[in-house]
Amino acid sequence: MFLSPYFNKKNNVISVSQTQASTFAKHVAQDFNPIHDVNAKRFCVPGDLLFALTLMEYGLSQKMAFKFEGMVGDQVPLVFPDHEKQDFDISDEKNKCYLKVHRSGETTRCLTQTEAFIRSYVAFSGLNFIHVLVPMMKAQGVMVNPARPLIIYESMSVDLQTLVFSSVRLSLVKQDLKIDGKRGDVTLNFELHCGEQLIGTGEKTLVLSGLRAIDDVQMQQMCDQYEGFKLAASA
Repeated sequence: MFLSPYFNKKNNVISVSQTQASTFAKHVAQDFNPIHDVNAKRFCVPGDLLFALTLMEYGLSQKMAFKFEGMVGDQVPLVFPDHEKQDFDISDEKNKCYLKVHRSGETTRCLTQTEAFIRSYVAFSGLNFIHVLVPMMKAQGVMVNPARPLIIYESMSVDLQTLVFSSVRLSLVKQDLKIDGKRGDVTLNFELHCGEQLIGTGEKTLVLSGLRAIDDVQMQQMCDQYEGFKLAASA
């Protein structure tokens, strides 16, 4: 499985190091959020990696919903239940919940299909900041704190009409940003296609913290810094 370099597993306990998390974020998801950097003060494992590990463990189901309850730090031991219930939590050994999972419908454990789905979804996530979030913030005249841009993955759901596919292409069809003081709630709706066939739909929600009035110079500096991180990672 292509995820093998990005986690450690003993029995049903999985942990992720800062280096593994940062490498996945930059080289698989193309996600350059500073909170995934090695030694970041508020480091956390990418939500996309937790999502991917869940699919690796339990397969790809027709209907899935993931709700993130907390930020996973360096080497936190996560217990992946050894049952196959529809609803379960991913928690640490002290029963602190980090991810709530709901699954229903048929399930496939085909590694080719699961990898295609994961790669398409995390690649979409990697485009969110520059191509989706920045235009939305500009349209409403706000921006995140440039000194500590905090963008948190809140939830994701997907509804697959079929599990018969060989490739997956994800496209954004609708986006919305609702502002409440310094908080912004983002909803992204997307479609999943295999070739020309629509195979499913989904929704992702994010939280933007520390919003303030936009400063065009600082906003551009954030974008330039983000692109700089991307160029450095690909060098």
